[in-house]
Amino acid sequence: MNLEDPIGIIELDNRNIKCLIFKINNNNDSKILSTSITSSEGIHNDVVVNAAKASNAIRLCISEAEKKAKISLKKINVIFEQPDFLCTKFSKHKKVGGSKIHRDDIEFLLKEAKKQIVLNDKNQSIIHIFNHNYIVDGKTFVEEPMGVYADSLTHEITFITAPKNNLKNINQVFIDCDLEIERLISRTFTLGAKLLSYKELQFGSALINLGFEKISLGLFKNLALVHSITLPIGINHITKDIAKVCSLNLNESEVIKNNIDFSFQNNQNLFDKNNYLKNTYFINSNFRKISKNLILDVIKARLDEIFALLKKQLIVPGFNFNSGINLLLVGEGSNLFNLEKYCTNFFGQSVKTIDYNNVEKDEYLEKNFIPSLGALKIIKDGWETEAIPQISGKNIEKIGFFEKIFGNH
Repeated sequence: MNLEDPIGIIELDNRNIKCLIFKINNNNDSKILSTSITSSEGIHNDVVVNAAKASNAIRLCISEAEKKAKISLKKINVIFEQPDFLCTKFSKHKKVGGSKIHRDDIEFLLKEAKKQIVLNDKNQSIIHIFNHNYIVDGKTFVEEPMGVYADSLTHEITFITAPKNNLKNINQVFIDCDLEIERLISRTFTLGAKLLSYKELQFGSALINLGFEKISLGLFKNLALVHSITLPIGINHITKDIAKVCSLNLNESEVIKNNIDFSFQNNQNLFDKNNYLKNTYFINSNFRKISKNLILDVIKARLDEIFALLKKQLIVPGFNFNSGINLLLVGEGSNLFNLEKYCTNFFGQSVKTIDYNNVEKDEYLEKNFIPSLGALKIIKDGWETEAIPQISGKNIEKIGFFEKIFGNH
């Protein structure tokens, strides 16, 4: 990738496809040339389900951005997040025998871990590789322990993989658009890169992205994505549950969900003095008695299911939430009224919603392109703990040792 040329980023999603084109100036500042948003088709939970429709939607989105920027892209960086993603953690060990730790020792452990991943499941392809710890004679090192005398070296590594066929389908729709994929980037990774501070990335944070049809969790520590999972359940499932149980249409159920106080302590605007749903919420359906307890029980049941699944994923070695690690909410579901209070009670610790208004000065970008801005940062500056293909060009000095080792995945 020549960083002098315009660089394209596209984000796949259920409802919208988003494209951002930027360029890196001589002083290493990025300049956004254009953006575009079009309706998504042929894609569900970032998986291609109709190649022709997906290709048409992607081509339309990219063409619009290219037209605004007055350029033509040949390659594109793709942001996506599938429930089929797998996160695998390895601790690879090597005896050093009192000698100095050299580059070859770390390279050996990395390659052994990669080999094991490939052999264990040949139907998966590697998306990301993150280093998050070195243990030298029982002591933890965050940075590479080069030149240190030791008896033993353990390297802790995280792999993010996706089914090969899913990636083949994504690759094909971009081939049909006459574009080559530069690299694939996890949406959770991009959100962490953009929304979390250096301190939050270094000392530990859990980032929950409450999406429309899926919910993702990313655990960050030592500047690495240590653990990640995506559930095929989103906040839209709450709307569907209300509609099904209460025999309401989706529009009515969506209005009810958006007016719920998720602390479940004050919902007078929804219910009358007899604790039935007010008739103003029956937009298309005929009015009938629907009790407050029924609606709230339906919502709580779905929330408890979602957060119980996430809570199990928070049990990861090295993550102690009593030691100040942050638990943060993002995504459109994080805007539900008082949801952070519900989460605080459920997880038994403080949960905060990230305020997008403090992210960027450009309101349009901060509302629509946070993952793309995170990807821009990753592409422009590199990421210290990620193993990626070596970049040629003016940013090569920014790339850490771990990134330089691998070459192509």
